[in-house]
Amino acid sequence: MRTVFSFMRSLAIYHHPVSFLRWRRFYRKILTPGSLAFDVGAHVGTRTRAMRAAGARIVALEPQQPFAGFLRKTLPRDVTLLPVAAGSAEAMSEMFVSSRHPTVSSLRADFVDEAKNAPGFEHVLWDRRQAVQVTTLDALIARYGRPDYIKIDVEGFEMEVLSGLSEPVPLISVEYLPAYPHLSSAVIDRLTELGLCLFNVVEGETGEFRWSEWQDAAAIKGWLSNLPLDAKSGDVFAQS
Repeated sequence: MRTVFSFMRSLAIYHHPVSFLRWRRFYRKILTPGSLAFDVGAHVGTRTRAMRAAGARIVALEPQQPFAGFLRKTLPRDVTLLPVAAGSAEAMSEMFVSSRHPTVSSLRADFVDEAKNAPGFEHVLWDRRQAVQVTTLDALIARYGRPDYIKIDVEGFEMEVLSGLSEPVPLISVEYLPAYPHLSSAVIDRLTELGLCLFNVVEGETGEFRWSEWQDAAAIKGWLSNLPLDAKSGDVFAQS
């Protein structure tokens, strides 16, 4: 029952028509019809559906059950859904699952350990584990082509995902968690290594860029480091 309740709770929060409309409007500004996008960590599919409604072709990754099963039944047939995770190498791995808060399930053990003392995670318990297949962004590119955009939302596993990418792509977004500023800083460095040197953010589910002008790495790091630890999460966008 707990898993069913948590699944329905995630649907109520994230699979919401207002959120979908905001993201569809947003993606219509940054994607063109026929663009290829990878959605790494699709969860309930709100971003996948919004990108698809904007005319993009989508490869969506979601290994966690029951979300992968839900997406298989409900996503448009022209969306490629893969019930796998992305990481630094192709392998089998273990996901630490929170039955009550499945949105924060993670493949990173130290993320789970650190969360015990992180603001906003006080009531989260990772009480199950799930074996998952892991692929790499490079392997996905070899199979489906170079994407115009990659969205990454993987609860602390961002660096491992980006380690599996060896070539630049035009646009990448990565979730930031204010309680983990050191992870965000490392992500900015990695994105810069990949040739993406201009940054902007979308706070929460607003579907709007914070700044009209894109920022450099130092500016975005400074902004992230000054966020209250209990602030809402959001997405860092990076482009070349």
